Amino acid sequence: MALYLCGQLCKVILIIFNIVFTLLGAAMLGLGLWLRFGADTQGLFDDNFNTQQFVIGVIVLIVLGAVILVVAVFGVCGACSGSSGALTVFAIFLSMLCVSVIAAGVLAFKRSDEVGEQMAMFYATVYAKYLNTGDPSMTVTLTLMHNWFQCCGLVGALDILVKKTCPEHSFTEFFTMPACPPAIVDLFKDKAPLVLGLFLGTAALLAILLVCISILVKEIKRTKQFSSY
Repeated sequence: MALYLCGQLCKVILIIFNIVFTLLGAAMLGLGLWLRFGADTQGLFDDNFNTQQFVIGVIVLIVLGAVILVVAVFGVCGACSGSSGALTVFAIFLSMLCVSVIAAGVLAFKRSDEVGEQMAMFYATVYAKYLNTGDPSMTVTLTLMHNWFQCCGLVGALDILVKKTCPEHSFTEFFTMPACPPAIVDLFKDKAPLVLGLFLGTAALLAILLVCISILVKEIKRTKQFSSY
């Protein structure tokens, strides 16, 4: 009876997880498709524009979102229908994802300086294209980056060339708001341990789900054995 209750609990946990997983995958896929095909971001995919890192990131976002959706379908089908085969496939996908998350976390931690520098170079490229062309997609991108990193231009709030894309600031912040390239690099350095912790925490959650899948598969097999008598 205890195993039965444990199996039911694992079933509920898996269903809830896969609902969240589905929403996450759909959001990532939708964001990636918007970035790739949206009118405001088309300029970032110009062959003559040095944004390879951004393009690669968008492609990864689209592929990862699609994979997550497929994995979530197997998880939902397996948990709701009691199919041990679907749950096994889901467990295989989940194991691969868990290993990938750990590897990505360690890699991001070790290469945080390089990632920060590449992002700062990407910002400088967007900044230059914004000044040279006034492309609307550059306006959107600069505004997002300025608000995300809480910075402004190449010299801080005194950078009047991109002032309209910078975050709103008080009089005191006018003198303290940093320039974006060093702010981006420093942020990636400072947040590297936090990012590693998030990746490892996610991997731990996936490991717990793998345990739940194992328990639920055993419960399903036991139920089928009893029903055959």
